[in-house]
Amino acid sequence: MKTARPSLVPAKKRPRDLLKLTTTPIHPFDLAHGVDTSGLVPAANLVTGHPNDEHVTAYYGVAPSILRTLIAQWRETVPPHPIHDYTFIDFGAGKGRAMLVASELPFRRVIGIELNPDLADIAQRNLDLWQASHADDPTAPRLARTDLLQQDALTFDLPVTPCVAFLFHPFEAPVLRSLLRRIETQFAKQFAAKKITPAFDLLYVNAECRAVLDHHPAFTRLFLGPVSMSPEDHVADLAAIAAQKEYGSTGDEECAIYRYTGRH
Repeated sequence: MKTARPSLVPAKKRPRDLLKLTTTPIHPFDLAHGVDTSGLVPAANLVTGHPNDEHVTAYYGVAPSILRTLIAQWRETVPPHPIHDYTFIDFGAGKGRAMLVASELPFRRVIGIELNPDLADIAQRNLDLWQASHADDPTAPRLARTDLLQQDALTFDLPVTPCVAFLFHPFEAPVLRSLLRRIETQFAKQFAAKKITPAFDLLYVNAECRAVLDHHPAFTRLFLGPVSMSPEDHVADLAAIAAQKEYGSTGDEECAIYRYTGRH
């Protein structure tokens, strides 16, 4: 969990405005796998000219141990379909770390959506390296199919499969509300066209805008609480956040899991 330290910054400043660009230290995940998912890229460095730039937060790779634990927690909620039927969708994929971690699990497919073209290019290079290294290692787990799309999350069409989406607080409440409206609209079209019951769950790390989901009539919260990092990830997080004077690391992230249950 990233906690803001006391500050004399004027009240009009938002948390995203306090972040500073860093490229070091290199996370152990990157050192082990030869990829580039480290660093913190604040919103000021992610400007694309898109109207929703105003609501982008930052890029910071999720701790691998937190994502693995949260996916395990999700599986304990007894989703209506087996994991191999689900498409994992990372909204705000950044450099692709969550995609890499998720691809080692038996998902049907892993899709990353990233608006910023520079981050999308880095993510694609990481995916190419990841796939090549796994292909060369007979002991490595079989990877799920991965696809990185450089586009606005609000233009993405959901696949007609069970879906589990991932958010590491990539954008603020206005974009989250629009995304939820789009999901509901697409579900309505899918149901009308194919007479299917949509299956959609959402894994939310650093759940800053969870009130949007808690008050949404079509989503039900299944889990809320801190998820701890592994000791290795915590050491890396402490080192990375040390450069952010207004922030500290507590060794965990506030996480939530939601299920689309429809409007009653």
